[in-house]
Amino acid sequence: MSEKLPKPEELSTVDFRPVDYDWMTAKATFRKGTYSYQAAPKNLKYLGLANPREWSPIDDDWKLPDNWKTIILEGLRERLDKFRSLGLFMDICVRCGACADKCHFYIGSGDPKNMPVLRAELLRSVYRRYFTTTGKMFGALAGARELDVSLLKEWFYYFYQCTECRRCSVYCPYGIDTAEITMLGRELLTLVGCNINWVMEPVANCFRTGNHLGIQPHAFKDNIEFVRDELEEVTGIHIDPPINKKGAEVLFVTPSADVFASPAIYTLMGYMLLFHHIGLDYTFSAYASDGGNFGLFASHELMKRLNAKNYAEAKRLGVKWILGGECGHMWRVMHQYMATMNGPADFLEVPVSPVTGTRFEHARSTKMVHICEFTSDLIRHGKLKLDKSRNDHRVVTFHDSCNPARSVGILEEPRYVLRNVVNQFHEMPENTIREHTFCCGGGAGLGNDENMEMRLRGGMPRGHAVRHVRDAHGVNLLACICAIDKATLPALVDYWSPGVDVGGVHELVGNALVMEGENERTTDLRGDPMATSKGESDA
Repeated sequence: MSEKLPKPEELSTVDFRPVDYDWMTAKATFRKGTYSYQAAPKNLKYLGLANPREWSPIDDDWKLPDNWKTIILEGLRERLDKFRSLGLFMDICVRCGACADKCHFYIGSGDPKNMPVLRAELLRSVYRRYFTTTGKMFGALAGARELDVSLLKEWFYYFYQCTECRRCSVYCPYGIDTAEITMLGRELLTLVGCNINWVMEPVANCFRTGNHLGIQPHAFKDNIEFVRDELEEVTGIHIDPPINKKGAEVLFVTPSADVFASPAIYTLMGYMLLFHHIGLDYTFSAYASDGGNFGLFASHELMKRLNAKNYAEAKRLGVKWILGGECGHMWRVMHQYMATMNGPADFLEVPVSPVTGTRFEHARSTKMVHICEFTSDLIRHGKLKLDKSRNDHRVVTFHDSCNPARSVGILEEPRYVLRNVVNQFHEMPENTIREHTFCCGGGAGLGNDENMEMRLRGGMPRGHAVRHVRDAHGVNLLACICAIDKATLPALVDYWSPGVDVGGVHELVGNALVMEGENERTTDLRGDPMATSKGESDA
C-alpha cells in the first residue's frame, strides 16, 4: 500500500449527482489506487497469449498490434456466433436502471460507468456500431460508438473494476448477466495483450505448477507437513495427511491459500482434524494443489485449461469422487462450466459419504461435493463430537462469498455448520447477505495493493454491514468460505470495521471438534486463548 489512503470518513463521501458530461466522449482517467498493473510479458509468453510486451496503462502508447481493431472485432464476431447469450444480452437491455445502484463499485465511487448498465454499454455500443443495421446507419443516435484506442482504454479501466460478483444480475428484470459481459470484455482485451498481472501471473503459475502461487510439489508437501506439526503442538494429535495416494476413496482439492497463507491456513487445520476425526480415506494431490481457477477472470479457454488438472489427477490416482474445500471461483467454474468445458466425469462415481451413506445426487455431473455440504451432512447425522463453547471467545457473522452463494446456491450449509460449532452467531442486514450479498471488492483478480483505493471503495458496503454487527452484537470474527475473501477481507475490515478478524468456517469446526486422545485444549488453532471448556456434545 504505497499510496496514502483517504480516511474512511473521506472515502465514505460519494457524490451521486448526475454528471454534466456526455458518457460517450469522456475518457478513462488512470489515477493511482484505482487500476491494476499490466501483465508481465513472461506470463503471457508462458501461456502462449498475444502481444507480450513492456507497457503501462498510464502510457499514451499501449503498443497494440497494427491490426488490433480487426482482431477485436473478429473476436467479438466469433463469440457472438459461439455464445447465443452474448447476442441476447447485447440486444435486450432497455436501460431501466434496476441494476444501477446494485454494484458495490458504483456505490463506493459514484462513477456512472460503474453502473452495470453503463459498464455493459462500453461493449454494447461497439456491438451496435459494427453488428447492427441501426448502429451502422445512425451511429451515436443509436447508441453506437467507434472502436478506437480511447474506448479500448475505457474497456480496460472499467472491466477491471468489476469483480464479476453477479449482484446486478439478481435485480435485472431481463436476466442479463453483466458478469458474463465483463468476462467477454476481458477475453477480447486478452486477444491484444491488455491483461492485468494479478490475473495472468496466477494463471501462468497454476498452469506450470498446479497452484496460483507457483509453489513446487516438494514445497507443497513441506507446508502440509508443517501444518501437521502445528496441529500436533496445539492438540497433541498426530496426523499423517496422505499426498498423491493412489486408490484413496476421495481426492481433496482446496485453494492453495489454505496451504500457504494466513488466515486460510487455519481452515486447512480444520479440514485435517475433521478428516482424521471421521477416518476419511482421502488424499491431497501435489499436482492438483489448487482448486481455484483464475482463468475465470481472463478467458473461457484458460478456465478450461486450469480446471482440467483436477480431473486428470482424479483419474490418475484412481479415486471415486472429489471433495472440494472453501473456495469461491473453483465452485463457480465447477458447477456452471465444467460439464460443458471438460465433459462429464464419467470415470468417477456419484459421491456417497462413506460415513453417513448420503448420496449427493446433485453432484452427479461434476462428481464433486463442497466441504460445507459434506460437513453439514455429518453434523445432521450426529457423526461429530463438538464442543461449541470452545469458540465462545468468538462472536461470529457470516459473509456469503459471491461465487459459492449467489452463483452456486451454497447458502444454508455453512450457516448450519456455524450454528453447530459456535454459540454466538449474528447475521448482517438482510439486504447484504445470501443472494443479495455484497462483494469483498477484491475478487476477479482485483485484490492487489496498487488497486487498494478502489478495493476499499468497492468493499465499503460490506465493510459497513460488518461494522453494524460489530457495534450491535460485538462481532469479532467474519467467517467466509472463499480463499480470495480470506485474502482481501482482512484489509477491508481493518479499514471499515477495525477489531474484526477474518476466518474460515472449518477453522471454527476444528476448534470445536473433540478429538480422541487430544491434549487439554487451551488455545484455538491460531494459538489464541480458548474459552473455558464446558464439556462436549454429540452433534
